[in-house]
Amino acid sequence: MLSKIKTLKEHQGFQKYFKNTSWLLGEKVLRMFVGLFVGVWVARYLGPERYGLFSYVQSFVGLFTVLSTLGLDSIVVRELVKDDSHKEALLSTTFVLKLCAAFLTVLLLGVAVCFTSNDAFVNKMVFIVASAVFFQSFNVIDMFFQAKVLSRYVVYANTVSLCVSSLLKVVCIFYQAPLIAFVWIVLFDSMVLALGLIYFYARFTRWNIHFKVFDATVAKVLLQNAWPLMLSGLVVSIYMKIDQVMIQEMLGSEAVGHYAAAVRISEAWYFIPMVIASSLFPAIVNAKQVSEELYYTRLQRLYTLMIWLAILIALPMTFLSHWVVHLLYGSQYAQAGDVLRIHIWAGVFVFLGVASSFWLVNENLQIFSTINTLIGAFSNIGLNYFLIDSIGIQGAAWATLISYALAAYISLSFWDRTRINFICLSKSIIFKRVFDDKKMV
Repeated sequence: MLSKIKTLKEHQGFQKYFKNTSWLLGEKVLRMFVGLFVGVWVARYLGPERYGLFSYVQSFVGLFTVLSTLGLDSIVVRELVKDDSHKEALLSTTFVLKLCAAFLTVLLLGVAVCFTSNDAFVNKMVFIVASAVFFQSFNVIDMFFQAKVLSRYVVYANTVSLCVSSLLKVVCIFYQAPLIAFVWIVLFDSMVLALGLIYFYARFTRWNIHFKVFDATVAKVLLQNAWPLMLSGLVVSIYMKIDQVMIQEMLGSEAVGHYAAAVRISEAWYFIPMVIASSLFPAIVNAKQVSEELYYTRLQRLYTLMIWLAILIALPMTFLSHWVVHLLYGSQYAQAGDVLRIHIWAGVFVFLGVASSFWLVNENLQIFSTINTLIGAFSNIGLNYFLIDSIGIQGAAWATLISYALAAYISLSFWDRTRINFICLSKSIIFKRVFDDKKMV
């Protein structure tokens, strides 16, 4: 073991990727703690009604902002890794595409607000938050650093942005600023991040930046490759954001505030499965080259690990939900405790879904990921409509739990090519010992 550790330490490739992953993990942990602390403070200051309105505006805009990405991020990173000799044309073309998509997003929002019950003040907040999509076009720099395995520069920019926006929120609380001030901070946060990315990119290139004109041929190839990912991202966005939008329309801002407070605690843990799965899955992929039995044995262990971690988070929260909510948010968010007690169990299927998605990619079955997510999104909308009307915000929590289970687990049993993975997940859920892969077929 010691000799293996020593070998890894001396391996330049391992050091490069380990340091890159460490930077990303450190930034996510910092964001979780700072974001949760400041977010709770903001929620306590605003109160359920204003905080609910603030959360609704961000969720409503979030339904559309995924369009501004065009699904290009991973495609551009892939192309930069394959050949960075044309990086200037690739980055500048992507930037123009994203900028045009940002204009389209704002136009679509302008149409969408006409079908809501929003008043002029709420619509004003919607367009302030939506304006941030223009600055998100500079995320092409993030893609460049990802391809170079130099994510520390992105972490620097994100950390500066996080600290500045958090400090501004605290200042607003001390000076008892109105709700609109916190909305402007969302836009300012995007501006700071964009400036940070530009600064570190300029430093990395030694201030020798070259931009090429828009390349229509490159744009066509990128869009042809990216549209399925954009569609998948749109479905996921609806899946994740629609509950708060529907609660706003059916129950009002105060109900959204209680629900959003619970969701913030519940979703704070969702970065864990991504970090673990991305770290362990290379070993699982390599195992397939040895034998199918070893491949599924390691896959089973990953799923079992995910189940245990999710339960270790969800079980205590089930019994302590009201105490945790009262400790963090105070008595004014009492209803959030019942939501948290239900919503926290959705994490079980989030943890399994993240790990399972790596299997789908490795087996080249990504299309089933999109189909299953689409099933989950439609079920989520339908369940929200009936359950919110009958049992209020707890109904939205049940809708989330059921739809997550359907998309990440149950729907895998619908298709012949994914049923083997459904069996793997089932054995982890019932804590059955590792099995012989021949028995699963």
